[in-house]
Amino acid sequence: MLFTAIIAMTLALIFYSAGVWGEKLSGGLKIWNLVMFWLGLVFDSTGTAIMSGFSNASSISLHTVTGALAILLMIFHAIWATVVLARKNEKLISTFHRFSIVVWLIWLIPYVSGVIVGMN
Repeated sequence: MLFTAIIAMTLALIFYSAGVWGEKLSGGLKIWNLVMFWLGLVFDSTGTAIMSGFSNASSISLHTVTGALAILLMIFHAIWATVVLARKNEKLISTFHRFSIVVWLIWLIPYVSGVIVGMN
């Protein structure tokens, strides 16, 4: 199960990063970015659910707090991206990447801390 969780989290990193940086490089939010955001969220949630079975659920740490924050931000990010595309607001579509990068950077904190904790 640990291997499955690691694969899920790695896929989350790949999909989410592709969505965020693809959006930045292409100059605007597109449907394929939105799909990458949702896939990143699905794989992150899956990996987190699996890994939570290996941890002490009662312990609070920087990793657990930032991980919970990251998932909440990813949910909000994916929903807001869906709304922005549905409204077809060109200004928001072209500037959405600023929000995406902030969410991605916050998401990296629990990802990196999880890698470090996992190596110990």
